[in-house]
Amino acid sequence: MTGSDGFDIARREVLLRKIGDELLTQSGDSRSRVLPVKKIAENEYQISFENELTFQPGSLINTTRRLLAQDPLTSDYVVNVLNCSNSSVVYGYAISNNKRNEIVACRGRVQPKGCYVVNIKFKPTGINTTKIGYLMGSLSFLAFVGFVFFRPAKPREAEPGNQNTGILTFGAVLFNTQERRLVINENTIDLTDTEARLLLIFALSPNQTIERSRLQKEVWEDEGVIVGRSLDMFISKLRKKLELDPNINIVVIRGKGYKLEISS
Repeated sequence: MTGSDGFDIARREVLLRKIGDELLTQSGDSRSRVLPVKKIAENEYQISFENELTFQPGSLINTTRRLLAQDPLTSDYVVNVLNCSNSSVVYGYAISNNKRNEIVACRGRVQPKGCYVVNIKFKPTGINTTKIGYLMGSLSFLAFVGFVFFRPAKPREAEPGNQNTGILTFGAVLFNTQERRLVINENTIDLTDTEARLLLIFALSPNQTIERSRLQKEVWEDEGVIVGRSLDMFISKLRKKLELDPNINIVVIRGKGYKLEISS
């Protein structure tokens, strides 16, 4: 129906700020601010930043798709990234529940560092008020039919396989933690269980040194297995699988451990 719950609108604005936060993090900026989200028109918002940043279209698409999937008011939307100086569109795409209506291009082209704002316009979710009477009448009739012909069934418990999968994005990488799968520039790469557990630790702390002892403990020793050079071997395998994104590498921090380095 036309009009929306104020709580859902407020929640949408928090999700938009989260999009800005993740864009700054992916750009290697963990200190500057996401400026207040502006409502610039009906169903249209603008995200702006305190400092200049760079972005990769593939990461932006993955981030908006993942976060706005949590918004009950969102179905279709258009994203435009504008240059602050002249308001020209440097990148844009359209996301739709109907995949045929999506418009996405140039995923792998990294944009140069500059002053950008992100405009997101949502498709209105209202129902034409002239149809409300017909809708309510139909719902009443269907409710009556359901009451007559169907008896209540015992609710089924949710199966573990039907739960939402955890998705992480960094650089151009989309990491499905439960299915142990990477998508890099539209290339799909499967991970072993050990590789997935290792990468999850790195992905949750990008550009931070992870001590070798911590990796050994959390990936192997907690399961009662002590390793020697196995860690180096799995790190090497992960490096090869991440090679499709040249901005990402697992580097050795001599005498300490390793770091998932994401360059801007």
